[in-house]
Amino acid sequence: MRSAKISRSTAETDISVEINLDGTGDYENQTGVGFFDHMLDQLARHSLIDMTVKAKGDYHIDDHHTVEDTGIALGLALTQALGDKKGIRRYGACHLPMDDAQVRCALDLSGRPFLIWNIDLPTPKIGSFDTELVREFFQAFSTHGGITLHIDQLHGFNSHHIAEAAFKAVARALREAVETDPRKADEIPSTKGAL
Repeated sequence: MRSAKISRSTAETDISVEINLDGTGDYENQTGVGFFDHMLDQLARHSLIDMTVKAKGDYHIDDHHTVEDTGIALGLALTQALGDKKGIRRYGACHLPMDDAQVRCALDLSGRPFLIWNIDLPTPKIGSFDTELVREFFQAFSTHGGITLHIDQLHGFNSHHIAEAAFKAVARALREAVETDPRKADEIPSTKGAL
């Protein structure tokens, strides 16, 4: 089973993550940050990765450390669950429409982290959630998951829709990338022989 459990505790946050890459998109996410939980639920459901995230953070300061450290822990869990990456499709892409918003994601589980972020969230907050934290999450997830991650906004004027489209686009691309390729199930998807 391609699964992982990660616990990460610092002076700022205490986070546990469990994922199963071969799941059905079941989730139980409780970070103490309501909108972020909603986005993690979307990430799980649309990637078909079972996901449980429990986090406690220094909310008296703000939500930054909780969101960023969750991205770190999820990236580490993805890396652990993928192992040597034998048999995966490796690449994934999605154009995701959500009402006024359309977001495109292309990603490569290359082991070479790089984030391209062409997203404009027009409001500083969605409810009480700082919109700049969406990028912080994906930066941490990309870095610690070893993902080349390109996220581009094609349309959109509603911050909630744009952010949610981004999470769903990444989820759908990730679903494709982690799937086993039946034509090459026993090989590393690289001419180098390693990822």
